[in-house]
Amino acid sequence: MNEDELKAKLPDSVASRVQSLKAADGVVTVVLDVAGLEPANRSGIEMAVKEMLGEAEGVSEVRVAMVADRPRRRIIAVGSGKGGVGKSTLTANLAVALKRLGHKVGVVDADVYGPSQPTILDNKGAKPEGRGEKLVPVPSPHGVPLLSMGHLVEPGQALAWRGPMAGNAMAQLVDAHWDDIDLLLIDLPPGTGDVQLTMLSKFKPEGAVIVSTPQDLALIDAQRAANLFESGDVPIIGLVENMSGYACPHCGEISHPFGEGGVEDASKGTGIPFLGRIPLAMEIRAASDAGKPPAAGDGEEAKGFHDIAAKLSNWLEAA
Repeated sequence: MNEDELKAKLPDSVASRVQSLKAADGVVTVVLDVAGLEPANRSGIEMAVKEMLGEAEGVSEVRVAMVADRPRRRIIAVGSGKGGVGKSTLTANLAVALKRLGHKVGVVDADVYGPSQPTILDNKGAKPEGRGEKLVPVPSPHGVPLLSMGHLVEPGQALAWRGPMAGNAMAQLVDAHWDDIDLLLIDLPPGTGDVQLTMLSKFKPEGAVIVSTPQDLALIDAQRAANLFESGDVPIIGLVENMSGYACPHCGEISHPFGEGGVEDASKGTGIPFLGRIPLAMEIRAASDAGKPPAAGDGEEAKGFHDIAAKLSNWLEAA
């Protein structure tokens, strides 16, 4: 058996901890990340790997090395059922707000067809370096490293990829040299396609945040996205209502061009927690386009992002 076939013999919960697997002359050497496991569990996973791989054809010996010199990275997916609901802006601002709360946060821009994180996090035009066979994330002025297809293609270049190609691209962005980053936010493309399925099979998130506008059509699509995560046993951390109300800059009157309270109502109807709402504000759009996410400051536009980040941080601590 080759190395990929050997790794495929391991259950997903074990395979996700494999840092490297090499086979030569009947000897299989496996390096496991056992950060966060109790000693008894570490011993159990070592015995299981030896037993399962030792039964493979042509294997005479299995050697297991265990490392736990860094915290186990946790992945949170940020998804939506449809495009244009502000998911990327929310992801970037949540990352910045979580960084300010003390988390070591990185962002993967997995929206391979319309990557916008390099603009929002202000490292557009930068190119990631390689170390060995993996990419090194690009730093940002806000202390949140990022990997995006926007770093790998020329601006304006069209990407005409079939689904599996997009899934493989996302996998390379996630499986990178994130070093001491212990929390990874994945900004998913809209919908429930190959990128989402690749993530669920290879990098099962610890939880997911679903973003929607209050309008009925967006909520229907958001429910589809939630159903996908639930079918993969990924808990929904909560729902966020974006573009929630618009304050007229002249008179201050609040209007609701996309409806009012729809996401909170959906939360009550489904039992999924409601994390908060972000208004439809010119200041948020302009700051994001300028590479200055509002969550980096303490203005009125930052408050919603900070409140949602605090709830997410509490969820992580309790999980």
